[in-house]
This record gives sequence, structure tokens and C-alpha cells, in this order.
Amino acid sequence: MVEVEHWNTLCLRIYIGESDRWEGKPLYKAIVEKLLEMGIAGATVYRGIYGFGKKSRIHSTDVMRLSTDLPIIIEVVDRGYKIEKAIHEIKPMIKDGMITVEPTIVVWVGTREEVKRFEDDAVREL
Repeated sequence: MVEVEHWNTLCLRIYIGESDRWEGKPLYKAIVEKLLEMGIAGATVYRGIYGFGKKSRIHSTDVMRLSTDLPIIIEVVDRGYKIEKAIHEIKPMIKDGMITVEPTIVVWVGTREEVKRFEDDAVREL
């Protein structure tokens, strides 16, 4: 295995509700499909078990408070320019939510072939 560090990367987090929709499908699925279509490196969807948002309503998996609108976080890490493009595509899809972006350092581990593709992509970025 080969290891590569990449410093020009961002971590994008999208906070939405489980019941949010886009064109008839769950918003989190629509966003992940859009990210895939855009060639983003990867995305992970997390389902919260307890939390509240700007409306100060508790969302919980607790049996006594069974919520149908649990918090959802979509996390994406990729090069800065790709995250910027993703934000412009995704922001219009979100009616009620929040987006955060943080700089991050990626330590990428893979085979020599995968690392070569990763490095080639970095050259195209310039």
C-alpha cells in the first residue's frame, strides 16, 4: 500500500431532516446521487438518534418520542474546487437545513494504481 497526503481538501457537511424531499424522493438520496453524478470522491449519510435544530424541536429515536424527522448529516471530503461546485449544485435543493465547510487534511491509502490516478487528478486540478 502507498500513502499520499493531500492538503487542498475540504470537508462538506450538509444538515437536513430525514423527511425532507426533492422531486418526490428523500433529499439525502437526491443529494448523494447528485454528488455521484458530479464525480465527487465519496459521500456518507449519517442518521442522528437525538438532536434539535433552529426550531428547537427535539428529534429522537426514543420510543416515547418516535420522530419521523430525525437529523441527517451528509459528509463529503474532496478537493476544494469540487466541493465549491457541489455546494452550488446542492444549495438550491435544500429548503431548510445548514451547510458547513472546513479545511481538512486527507491521508489517502491505496494501491500504486489508485494513488497514480489520485496524483494525476491533482495535476489536472492546477
